[in-house]
Amino acid sequence: MSSLKYLSAYAPELQSQVKQMIEQQRLADFLLKKYPDTHDISNDKYLRAYVMALKNRYLKKSVPLSKIAYDSKIHVINNALGLHSYVSRIQGAKLKSKNEIRISAIFKKAPEAFLNMIVVHELAHLKEKEHNKAFYQLCQYMLPEYHQLEFEMRLYLTHLERNGALYS
Repeated sequence: MSSLKYLSAYAPELQSQVKQMIEQQRLADFLLKKYPDTHDISNDKYLRAYVMALKNRYLKKSVPLSKIAYDSKIHVINNALGLHSYVSRIQGAKLKSKNEIRISAIFKKAPEAFLNMIVVHELAHLKEKEHNKAFYQLCQYMLPEYHQLEFEMRLYLTHLERNGALYS
């Protein structure tokens, strides 16, 4: 059986349990039982409203976002699920910066909990650029079950890669 690339950082015992679920064809059942439905945040306008509501709730004083969008190229090109980019430009005598959040389009048809986890992750980068202790503390402040959702989202990605879409 091929390696579990989305779960490579997890303990071998946990990976073994996931491999067993895959072999017994129970991974889809597990995910569907826990996450029976997808969200209805289907376009960039709704995504922007969703992200801004979270930002305004937890990061009111953070830098503004100039663009929030789904991006169909992220997963393939960057091997990522979301991107936070920071662009600085000189305009006259002023230095202007723009912050953007792009979410992989694979999350258009996913449980809201997974979209929420990715958005929280990208919002945390507004304050903490690196994946350090402070970054993960901020993620957990915004989403207390962040680590569990990240793991289950990785199970979802494993299913997508091996079997295709879980939701029609």
